[in-house]
Amino acid sequence: MIHDSTVKSWLALLSVAAAWGHDAPAQVTVRMQLRPEGQAMRALVRIPLEAVRDVDFPASAGGYLDVEKLAPRLGGLAKIWVADKVALAESGVLTGPARIAATQISIESDKSFASFEAADARLRASLPRNEEKLFWKQVFFDVALEFPIRDAASKFSIRPGFADLGERVDTVLHFREHAYYVSGEQEMFPLEPSWLQAAWLFVRMGFVHILDGTDHLLFVLCLVIAVRDLRALVWVVTAFTAAHSITLAASALNMAPDGLWFPPLVELAIAVSIVFMALANIVGWAGHRSWMLAFGFGLVHGFGFSFALRESMQFAGGHLAAALLSFNLGVELGQLAALAVMAPAVMALFKYAVEPRIGTIVLSALIAHTAWHWMWERAAVVGKYSIPMPELGFVFFLKLVLVGMAGYGVWWWRKRKA
Repeated sequence: MIHDSTVKSWLALLSVAAAWGHDAPAQVTVRMQLRPEGQAMRALVRIPLEAVRDVDFPASAGGYLDVEKLAPRLGGLAKIWVADKVALAESGVLTGPARIAATQISIESDKSFASFEAADARLRASLPRNEEKLFWKQVFFDVALEFPIRDAASKFSIRPGFADLGERVDTVLHFREHAYYVSGEQEMFPLEPSWLQAAWLFVRMGFVHILDGTDHLLFVLCLVIAVRDLRALVWVVTAFTAAHSITLAASALNMAPDGLWFPPLVELAIAVSIVFMALANIVGWAGHRSWMLAFGFGLVHGFGFSFALRESMQFAGGHLAAALLSFNLGVELGQLAALAVMAPAVMALFKYAVEPRIGTIVLSALIAHTAWHWMWERAAVVGKYSIPMPELGFVFFLKLVLVGMAGYGVWWWRKRKA
């Protein structure tokens, strides 16, 4: 016969073992409230306790969290898992390390981090008692930090480095009237950016975005393959730039559809544009028409750029126009950097390694093969959405453009064969 005390002991042991070796949570949301007061920047931080790993959480006989035994260790855990992950800069200079002012354990249903005052009051309250029977996977770990500053009116920047708390980590940060939503790893960003800070930040964002966008780069490569004359290539790229600048600005000004179906549809259209351009290269149809294709499909690619910009506009502060122009400038600089590599490489390949026509067919076929798979994968995603009837006009327009281009290509091919 197994006694109840034995069962409880085993439950406690299993709880401790789980807490010791548990994996990183799949989804973690970190909440931060910031407020400068006197010569301290007060940062109130909430993370799930289960994000604190490699820790032997003390358990009661029933397998519940023993808060009384855990209390003396909360300060050390706060330093490792919270304080050491946040960097604050005042007027461009890193502040000293944060002082841990308070720690707290809160239940999952607690909503105090909706405001600084409520979060502050929660952190000042007494720790829960063991009689409340809390489980370590169902509570928050709240920490109050104080960074030394010189002047509460200074310009501050912050880096919330919580990306290793889980497989996907989102940080929701409030500072004065600003709210920031940061996903994954984030470099230091200004909380109230100046015009110059916003411009530089968005130039870098645009530059990185174009170089990370494999589909955009493949389309540009198709243009390079089609137009091997540098002077003509400049005009083609200018057409592409002008077109995506138009739709990028339109989307930033909320002139594009805002349905959940729209981003997947644009991603599908981008894949179609690559397939179309690659096939046009293979049949020899692009040539001097490349600037028209670049402009037409550039309108679609501009919406693709806008999705990255839309997520980042929160970091612009009050400088929305500067952010838009700077992001577009960054995209263009990234595009020019890509062209500086692609154009000489393609020209050298066709001059020294392979006959231009054969090289065009082989390279374009490889690009078409890759984009073809993207097209069907993205079409499957679009098929999961229901598109509202009032917004079908935009879809019809997009289809009309694509079908028109395809029809013109077929007509030209038949005329050439006649």
